[in-house]
Amino acid sequence: MSDFIIRYKKITFIIFIALTLVCAALYPSVVVKYDMVEYLPQAARSTVALSVLTEQFPQALPNTNVAVGGVSLMEALALKNEMEELTHISLVLWLDDVLDLLTPIEMSGIELVGDYYTGDTAFYQVVVMKGFEKEGIKEIRDLIGDKGTITGDASEIEFVQTAAGSEVRSALVILLPIILLILVLSTSSWIEPLLFLATIGVSVIINMGTNALLGGVSFLTNSVTPILQLAVSLDYAIFLLHSFGRHRQTESSVEGAMRKAVKESFSAVAASAATTLFGFLALLFMDFRIGADLGLSLAKGIVISFASVMIFLPALTLKVYKAIDKTRHRELMPSFSNIRVYLRKLAIPAIILVALITVPSFMGQSRTSFMYGYQAAFDEMTNRSGGAAPAERSTVIVLMVPKGDVVREDRLSEGLAEFPHVTSVVSYAKTVGAAIPADFLPASIKDMFYSADYSRIIVYTDTAQEGDVAFAVLEDVMELAESYYPGGVHAVGQSASLHDIRSVVRNDNRVSNMLAILAIFAVLLVTFKSITLPVFLLFTIEAAIWINLSIPYFTGASINYVGYLVLNTVQLGATVDYAILLSVSYMQNRKTLPKEEAMHAALGSSFKSILISAMTMSAAGFALAGTTTNSLIADIGKLLGRGSLMSMAMVLVFLSAVLTKFDGAIRRTTLQGKRLA
Repeated sequence: MSDFIIRYKKITFIIFIALTLVCAALYPSVVVKYDMVEYLPQAARSTVALSVLTEQFPQALPNTNVAVGGVSLMEALALKNEMEELTHISLVLWLDDVLDLLTPIEMSGIELVGDYYTGDTAFYQVVVMKGFEKEGIKEIRDLIGDKGTITGDASEIEFVQTAAGSEVRSALVILLPIILLILVLSTSSWIEPLLFLATIGVSVIINMGTNALLGGVSFLTNSVTPILQLAVSLDYAIFLLHSFGRHRQTESSVEGAMRKAVKESFSAVAASAATTLFGFLALLFMDFRIGADLGLSLAKGIVISFASVMIFLPALTLKVYKAIDKTRHRELMPSFSNIRVYLRKLAIPAIILVALITVPSFMGQSRTSFMYGYQAAFDEMTNRSGGAAPAERSTVIVLMVPKGDVVREDRLSEGLAEFPHVTSVVSYAKTVGAAIPADFLPASIKDMFYSADYSRIIVYTDTAQEGDVAFAVLEDVMELAESYYPGGVHAVGQSASLHDIRSVVRNDNRVSNMLAILAIFAVLLVTFKSITLPVFLLFTIEAAIWINLSIPYFTGASINYVGYLVLNTVQLGATVDYAILLSVSYMQNRKTLPKEEAMHAALGSSFKSILISAMTMSAAGFALAGTTTNSLIADIGKLLGRGSLMSMAMVLVFLSAVLTKFDGAIRRTTLQGKRLA
């Protein structure tokens, strides 16, 4: 392969540049999906219910609440008519849909007037066209100005949609100078850092552009993939160029040095990429398909990064090696060759500390409080921006029950209205009256409540969309409805969807994490031909993950569960490389040196590489966390930034101590281990 690359370096270079340009042109056409509900399994109750709703009721479910103050009844009606004319608004429901406004409100006999008009404030339920949330919310905002507030699912999607693209750019603007600084300090040429970034940059662009072939990706994938791919695969390029630099000192030709560098680096980079790849592939087995969406893009990115480093980087380096030579400088970062002298003092305290905190950390991370949507992020953004908060939080649960028994429907509506946190119930029996036949009413009103087979009951609550209270209310509502209509109730709404997400992802964590551990264990087993070494390495990284994920529990914070799931596999797959690098170096040195001297040499040669990798990944995580307004992405960033440093500390301090303290056991359980010095 190295002969081929060197012989056809110009063609290789041109092919990669052409691919990059094509994928850069494809990237704007990538469809980005912002509704996490789309990633629920088809068999989930809320997914089935949504399918029934779409089939039975042609009138879409309102996804936006608009409150406008300081308007009279007629002004509110005129505003509703203007809102209906907006391009991306398909429906506006208001008081005139359930009441003849020529009849005095006091004489209407309808209990729900306050849900539409109170004092001088009008409350509208609006349907913004799916896929046009950004445009629709902007139209409403331009119409009502600063006199009103906008809440609901569509406004939250608009918030994520507006923020996502600019926040990725902001993260990269912060991250790239930090990475450049790290690389400048750790290399001996001013040009080398640019080669690293160019190589990984090419792979990121190709990966993001080829997402257009997947039929769309989630906003999460589109936001975090370029940052994670850059942070995780930069090591590959560093390893190859460092190897090239070493062989330049002994080889008479540049081509010969590159040939040896590619040959030497291939297996090591492949092993490093394989562990990361298997970590990402484990996400494909999540029932909550947003994990598969992210895992596929990241796994594809790792393969492309590997190819870019092993094929494009050698070709690029051979074209600019003279510039590398002309811009040489002394290494600005210390060699750390004697770092073992300092870390050895921490060996016993580290083993004792990890023994004491591992079990509490494992228990704590399993008891962390989780969020499943992004309403909290939307509320936080609204507060920070000084936007007007809604006077009352309103979450909608839409029930569909078998049609035909208006009296039973009326009793159910009355029972629902008595629940704590239920502010109102809208149904035919309660709103229009069970005594009035549906055939006497206009089709527009009748179609709000009845389809061919179902009656629709809308329950308004004052809870958030998720959380213990919101889910308890949903469960109470469903239990009462099921008591009237056993086996015949469907529930739609953000709370119902998030409740299903909670049920699905709890099992996902066990499945994806176990698959990642088994796959990486297999790689380590083949790499080291040892029984104990894979166990020590995996325990080291898993302990770092448990400590990292338990911090929210012990600090009383909540984190987004998707961030928790992703971090579990990403931190394992990406940072187990630190443990592999140290262990490989230790075992090689152990062939000729006693254990303490072997560890001294291993840390001296691998400390800088581990430090650079951990600093890069940590910077990427904190850059994500510091620039995003989306709590899901922020949680991934914080967990990754903190987890990278924890894995580094565990490998350098704890694992280095374990390898020497259990040297005898390692020798006895490793193939040809008895040949060690």
